[in-house]
Amino acid sequence: MTAQPKLEHCLTFIHGQLRPAIAVPHPPLPATEWRAVTISRQTGSGGHVVAEQLAKCFGASGMTDTRPWAVFDRNLVEKVLEDNHLPARLAKFMPEDRVSEIDDVIENVCGLHPPLSTLIEKTAQTIRRLAELGHVILIGRGANIVASNLEGAFHVRLVGSLEKRVAYIQQCRQVGRRAALKFIHSEDRGRRRYLRKYFGKDIDDALLYHLVINTDLIGHKQAAELIAKTMLSLRPASA
Repeated sequence: MTAQPKLEHCLTFIHGQLRPAIAVPHPPLPATEWRAVTISRQTGSGGHVVAEQLAKCFGASGMTDTRPWAVFDRNLVEKVLEDNHLPARLAKFMPEDRVSEIDDVIENVCGLHPPLSTLIEKTAQTIRRLAELGHVILIGRGANIVASNLEGAFHVRLVGSLEKRVAYIQQCRQVGRRAALKFIHSEDRGRRRYLRKYFGKDIDDALLYHLVINTDLIGHKQAAELIAKTMLSLRPASA
């Protein structure tokens, strides 16, 4: 994967959009337009691939006006937090639920980093602001909960069988089956705890999403096309 060009593209979006209120680069999106897509995913179900394909679908369907849709994953959200004056050393604390509550208390007392609740709040503020700016695809971090009352936000959950997801992780990360299984279980547990602990929600609750897609049965490209077609056929519901 060519991560660097994607990073540069999204950082250009960040610097062009996240400016003081006196500098408005684009007028607000009409209420009838979709502003953002959030993607919640089981590990190995292809969240990043679907997001990139979806951005291409939006471009091909004319849903871009003068701005292409930008994809934000965990690393890009961390960069946004840095741009919002959080020190770069905090980046290691930002992956979804990777620091235990006990470690958080100890390190907060020692002054090593702000409480995780503060970091979560900053992350949510950044996600909300990006969603309000529009033309963003936000992966993970409870973005669907943060933007749940935002008019024009479309929420997707990607799932798949464990066997298919293991094979996908083995191929993507070039690891054996045991390492892939360990990675999947660790990531999924962390994401489930993250949503339950900080938002009081069950990540597997289908009622949190407009669409739940099984990528075993619907390929990544087809999943992106399905999301785009569904959004084109619907008007955003009022918050």
